[in-house]
Amino acid sequence: MERRLRLRRPADFERVRQDGHAYHHRWVIFSVRPNGLGRNRYGIITSKRLGKAVARNRVRRLLREALRLSHPELQAGFDIVVVARPAIVGQPFEAIRRIIRELAAQSGVLWMESDRA
Repeated sequence: MERRLRLRRPADFERVRQDGHAYHHRWVIFSVRPNGLGRNRYGIITSKRLGKAVARNRVRRLLREALRLSHPELQAGFDIVVVARPAIVGQPFEAIRRIIRELAAQSGVLWMESDRA
């Protein structure tokens, strides 16, 4: 994912956590907040509760790829933070991608065909 599309500062993560809306799934928490920039920025949080570094890094890579593939389908102008939960470890990529799309649709940032017309 491009550097300009990443959330990097702790204050940005905190702002999404405080002011944004969270959508929960057994595998992830998907938090969204408008940013007024005209582009989306993404952040991924993987805590040590997921397991050792190998497991955390794998989950991070899968979530990053799911967000990268979903990016063109998402409305611009939001900060999005995805927090991984322990149940996500070992899940297949297609299932993770499906969950990200479902939570994006639930939050209202996924473009629907009716929105594009």
